[in-house]
Amino acid sequence: MTDKADPAASSATTGKKSAPALPSAAQVIAYLRRHPDFLLRHPELLDAQQAPARHQGKAIVDLQQVMVEKLRRDVSRLRADQDEIIANSRDNLNTQERIHIAVLNLLEAESFEQFIEILTGDLVIMLDVDVVNLCIEMTDLTLGDSNVDGIQILEAGAVDRIMGSNQNVLLRDEVEGDPEIFGGCSDLVRSDALLRLRISQAAPHGLIAFGTRHPGYFHPGQATELLSFLGKVIEFGIRSWLDLPQN
Repeated sequence: MTDKADPAASSATTGKKSAPALPSAAQVIAYLRRHPDFLLRHPELLDAQQAPARHQGKAIVDLQQVMVEKLRRDVSRLRADQDEIIANSRDNLNTQERIHIAVLNLLEAESFEQFIEILTGDLVIMLDVDVVNLCIEMTDLTLGDSNVDGIQILEAGAVDRIMGSNQNVLLRDEVEGDPEIFGGCSDLVRSDALLRLRISQAAPHGLIAFGTRHPGYFHPGQATELLSFLGKVIEFGIRSWLDLPQN
């Protein structure tokens, strides 16, 4: 009596797809010879290849391999630096675009009240921060308390105390929000940027404060040219709407 093959087993065997055979070394060599520009189009493959040693022997050091490995490390470091430069450039362009949009909106204000609303309200969204406050030192011309959202009244001399006597821009990466500057929003602030406002000799000292919940959003090594430009526009806007002299 002869055994009959199980149809189900036979069907299962034929239903399986065999893995494609990998090309042999000879086929790879032949392909590369027919396509001499292959590695030029795929240079990343070279990073995974081991350079051949020119000499063999226990007492011989192959400096060629050492140099190749050093070059590979250098290339890897340069690629990382390049990626960082590209990322920073994109961030700078994004910040520049945000600042320009903010400036255009401030210049389009039709009243001083609207200017302040844009400054302390709309700029929060435009600059992707959590709070923007205008801080003004108390004088005989200012009220002791302000009920206007986004405006903080400081005691006389507070701007120099906070900023330092000669500093116009202060960036802090990890802070606890200062209630004196951010009022009821201080608990939210973990990073801030403070700009001194030199509006006019006829106006009290002031500063504009940008706060965010993200530590490191602002940091001391950050470029300040765009923020300084925005500060100058704010000074000009307040001075113009209040008809104040520059000096």
